[in-house]
Amino acid sequence: MMANMMSGALSSSWRRFVFATVAAAPMAVGAVVAGPSTPTVIPASTIQSLIDAATEGAVVVVPPGHYLGKVAVEKPLTLDGDGKVTIDAGGTGSVMLVKANNVTIKGFHLTGTGSDHNSEDAGIQVRGNNNVLKDNRIDDALFGIDLQQSYFNVIRRNHITSKQMDLGLRGDSIRLWYSDDNAIEDNVVKDSRDFVLWYSKRNRVTGNHSSGGRYGMHFMFAADNLVENNTFTDNSVGISMMYDQGDIVRGNVISHSVGATGTCISLKEASAVLIENNEIIYCANGIFLDVSPFQPDTVNTITNNRIAFNDIAISFLNDWQGNEFKTNTLTANMTEVAVFGGGSAKRNVWDGNAWDSYEGFDRDGDGIGDTPHRVLNYAGRVWMDVPNTRFFKGAPVLEVLDFLDRLAPFSEPELMLEDEHPRLAVKTEKKS
Repeated sequence: MMANMMSGALSSSWRRFVFATVAAAPMAVGAVVAGPSTPTVIPASTIQSLIDAATEGAVVVVPPGHYLGKVAVEKPLTLDGDGKVTIDAGGTGSVMLVKANNVTIKGFHLTGTGSDHNSEDAGIQVRGNNNVLKDNRIDDALFGIDLQQSYFNVIRRNHITSKQMDLGLRGDSIRLWYSDDNAIEDNVVKDSRDFVLWYSKRNRVTGNHSSGGRYGMHFMFAADNLVENNTFTDNSVGISMMYDQGDIVRGNVISHSVGATGTCISLKEASAVLIENNEIIYCANGIFLDVSPFQPDTVNTITNNRIAFNDIAISFLNDWQGNEFKTNTLTANMTEVAVFGGGSAKRNVWDGNAWDSYEGFDRDGDGIGDTPHRVLNYAGRVWMDVPNTRFFKGAPVLEVLDFLDRLAPFSEPELMLEDEHPRLAVKTEKKS
């Protein structure tokens, strides 16, 4: 009897299990078949219609969605994507053209430009004045934001990346061409070619982060621009100033520009430049000067910078003059100063710099060395004079040669520079 009862219970449980499984099966199959919904792609002409219908000065809030196509703004208004709108150019041309004054573009994801350098395919092309481009995300774009003959614009808090191409084939993250008095603030640019200002004056470049490019910041025939409180890292060259004048480079962190051409700050025929209060670290060359300053009766001022952990702290292409190096701190660089092609750096002003290779004393405790700091060029520095030997810089044979030449010079070493007031430490006042 007990066996019959157990058999009946098991049979009843089995029937309930089968019934529940069969009842649930259609729901499970239905869930798999339905799957996630695919976002609807809306023609960008929908946005263009909203723009065309708006009055000047209107605020156009674009409905959330993924739009395919291109958009042109040719009247003063605010176009707001509210962080919920993607416009995809579909791999041809530019995503957005701003050809007006007093336009605000904010809160968009712009992607999928063409790859034509001749037409300068960009996330946003600007051909106007007093516009604001802020809080946009631009990716898969040949050029990010391109300004041509545009003045008094603001480019703020945008995130920009280029197309996945070889570095030289990418476009520029932000480019100004004959564009003056613009503010470029707090943008993040990554994996583009250059961040560049051509023939542009009095622009303010502040608070930006530039990485993974060829030139973190590149000036060509520019003048009187301010570059302040930015970070340039992991670029082939941090900041390059070519044929320009009067720029101020202040309070930036420039680091990790390595490789054969790796340079934190490069000056080529650049004049009346002020470089101050920067962190110049972990580069093949800290500061490289090529015929700078170029203009007669001008001076480049390099002051209060920390130049540390570089292969060469400061290098000159040739024996040049007109630079003032004051109150900089040079720490843990393999070579402090190099002059390629012969000559010295003593025709420049060196005063009050802190050199970690200084071997003198500070007996009066005023923070200034009692004797001048001298940098000498020994025979072991042959890599400065013979370009083909630079490959062997740091090799044991050259290091041994340099050591032996310091120990017992083969010939009189050449004076590279002299700092008459080498700084050791900040003076501390005695308490009474």
